[in-house]
Amino acid sequence: MTDKTLTPSGHTEPVVFTRDMLDWLPWLEPLAESELTPRHMAGLVDAARAKSAYFRLLARDPDVLGARTRTDKDIFYNTDAGLPRAERELAATATSRLNGCIYCASVHARFAATYSKRVEDVDRLLAEGTGAELDERWNAIVAASVALTSLPMTFDKTHIDRLRAVGLDELSIADVIQSASFFNWANRLMLSLGEPAR
Repeated sequence: MTDKTLTPSGHTEPVVFTRDMLDWLPWLEPLAESELTPRHMAGLVDAARAKSAYFRLLARDPDVLGARTRTDKDIFYNTDAGLPRAERELAATATSRLNGCIYCASVHARFAATYSKRVEDVDRLLAEGTGAELDERWNAIVAASVALTSLPMTFDKTHIDRLRAVGLDELSIADVIQSASFFNWANRLMLSLGEPAR
């Protein structure tokens, strides 16, 4: 049973997927900003993350947080080759939508919409779920992300062939796999430690 004593009473927990900016409330006590040591700050990687209760909670294990954050940044920000940023965010959005992580879906849906300029398609994915009809390229990315998220063994050659058929090269396919896989793990961590709030 989770201890929700840290969650303020009267907050509104969102029940639908949205691109709105949401808050996240921890069920465990995060470190206070004033408690963050240089080792914690190194684990955060970005000093701005010290404002986030989620990252201050993960900073209780700064070495693991540092590895997690560097992995996250490399998957989503290292766009010299491979998949465009918008479609990396699409994979994370589809994964979060399937896993029921309203907070993560909101963050990555905003990025997917911003970078792709396909706001209506992103909103359709949020509203209808991972079966939403987008276009063949986005449908292939969503289908691969869903397979990796629901049961990784169901991701197979048919998904690779479909991604290749819509123009993805090897690095782009690796980016779909990494984006979906990382958020399949990250969603479960976030969902077990707290809840979204408006």
